[in-house]
Amino acid sequence: MACQRWQVCWSSGEYNTLRALLEQAAKENQLRCPYCSFADTQVIDSRESDDGAVIRRRRKCPQCNGRFTTYERAEAAQFMVVKKDGRREPFSRDKLTRNTLKALEKRPVPQELVERFLQRVEQRLYELGKSEVSSREIGQLVLEGLKELDPVAYVRFASVYMGVSDLEALQQVIHQLMVQQQSYAHPSTRRDSG
Repeated sequence: MACQRWQVCWSSGEYNTLRALLEQAAKENQLRCPYCSFADTQVIDSRESDDGAVIRRRRKCPQCNGRFTTYERAEAAQFMVVKKDGRREPFSRDKLTRNTLKALEKRPVPQELVERFLQRVEQRLYELGKSEVSSREIGQLVLEGLKELDPVAYVRFASVYMGVSDLEALQQVIHQLMVQQQSYAHPSTRRDSG
């Protein structure tokens, strides 16, 4: 077998083995259908989010004709979350999503808005540029966003996050929210400084 210096030479056995390994790796990395687990789904629509940080893909399974949506985002360097008791754990977008969805359960907020909201929270956390972020900071970012997204979800999240233990404290949270909403609805009632 005469090969030039810049060429990679394979025997036919080595080539076939390498090809089989690459094909196997490609199959293992394919996205499986959540309904029938078929390994070869087709992308039927792809859209970038407004800020370009997420790609939303509509997929179809040729096996069962099931349709589903996937979201693709770049994974940034992880940071640690410092809990109230001092424990540290890696940041988990899944946990952020799960806790936010609990607050939004049975609320009329479209999934697309929820996804955008979660993306903004995550982006702001990474923009802090810290290797450790307190759970308190994360909670504050979620609360700020939920206040605008859905007031009922805000109260639900606040009651858990702030550790509201009685009706009086919950009433105080609701009252503060109502006062803030009224001041935004009626700008003339706000005091301008200066």
